[in-house]
Amino acid sequence: MTLFWRTSPPGPTRARAGLFIGCALALASAHAQSSDALGAADPARPVTAPPLVLPPTGNAELPALPTDIAAARAIWQRANQRVAEFPRGHADLLRWESAQPGEARAEPRRGPTLDLTQALRLSLRHRPELFTHADMNPLTQRQVAVAYAAHVRDVQRAWIDAVTARQSERLLAEVLDATRTGSELGRRMVVAGNWSQARQMREQLIEASAWQASVNARGTTLAAQERLARLLGLWDAQAVAQLGEQLPTSLPELPAKASPGEGVSEAALEAAVLRGHPTLAQTRLLAGRDIAPPSPARRQAWNEAVDAALDTVTGADSAPPRIDNLSLLRDHTLERAVSAEAALLRQAAERRSMARQAWTALQVRHASAQHAQTVVAQLQTALEQDTQLRYNGMLQSTWELLASARERMGALDAALQARRGYWLAQADWQALLAGADYAGPDTPSSSSGNGTAAAAGH
Repeated sequence: MTLFWRTSPPGPTRARAGLFIGCALALASAHAQSSDALGAADPARPVTAPPLVLPPTGNAELPALPTDIAAARAIWQRANQRVAEFPRGHADLLRWESAQPGEARAEPRRGPTLDLTQALRLSLRHRPELFTHADMNPLTQRQVAVAYAAHVRDVQRAWIDAVTARQSERLLAEVLDATRTGSELGRRMVVAGNWSQARQMREQLIEASAWQASVNARGTTLAAQERLARLLGLWDAQAVAQLGEQLPTSLPELPAKASPGEGVSEAALEAAVLRGHPTLAQTRLLAGRDIAPPSPARRQAWNEAVDAALDTVTGADSAPPRIDNLSLLRDHTLERAVSAEAALLRQAAERRSMARQAWTALQVRHASAQHAQTVVAQLQTALEQDTQLRYNGMLQSTWELLASARERMGALDAALQARRGYWLAQADWQALLAGADYAGPDTPSSSSGNGTAAAAGH
């Protein structure tokens, strides 16, 4: 499965215009604002941004202890009688309390899903330089196609990051809920006299770490959403906030295996990347004309002069190599041949290296994502299920069950980040095939990992 199946610029046909109208209806207000360039650039047209909503912080205060033996005994009896009403104790009690009538959590309103194709169409509305025209020469058309491929890659990466960040934020919210359950149970244990305050403080520190991870995830989500909004040309803060609600809830599933694409075999990867470059074929043709004229004797003389100059390079602190044969240096035909050959070699070597690096990255990311999804996450899920069974049989404590749940959320987030890495590598590979440069491996600054594993520790 690929996120985009073509990289040639779309023409302004009636069918494509109809498809865009359908997408615009899904984000009606956002599209209306994004098309108003004069309004977007008008300082007298302010827009109030939605407030930033963060999870409430935990409480560092410790519960007051009973002042006498009788009060402590009464509290202990009430707490244990209440727990005894539920078959599995503490966790069932908190689950029952949370299910009682009260203030319901508002579910975000969701409209039609903004998939990658719709996001690309929206972004192209304000990129007229990425459209080809009937009066363009073939070279200009190829250059536009390469710029278009790079733009497609940027939209893909922004969309992938935005979807990943929102999904990771939801996982971290569940981790925070689990830590708050443990902290609340700890508070009750202290009140009942079954725990020391030191043990309760450890639960509070775990909750504080999970809160920080959740807040960081919220910031990552908003940053990824803003990057996508900039590519889509959205400037209204309310429209950008609604954009998040239109994103899918998860990334596409992994394909069965990494594939270089339709019509591209693994044996012809470098050839496909070389053919995709817009000017390499013409550069090779022109270089061939410049390389041919010098005689073999002149080329041999030049090579011997180069070898002699290179012998003077003895280390990193050596002076630059020097050629003193003026007859060779003043031979302009030879100079053009040497320069053309060197430039063509550098360009071809770079493209072939990009092909190998991008294909290797795609395979590695696929294997990593598949392993995280089919091995690590499944093992953590099975471990949590085993812990649940032992908890039901009163062989493990509530806190062991909560810790197992947090570890499973951490494994799911790791699998999510690995899947994100694969789709980013896929976007880079497709752009390279279409003639764009290889973007290189993902940098830490653009990673949407939020430290779930750190918050999952107990």
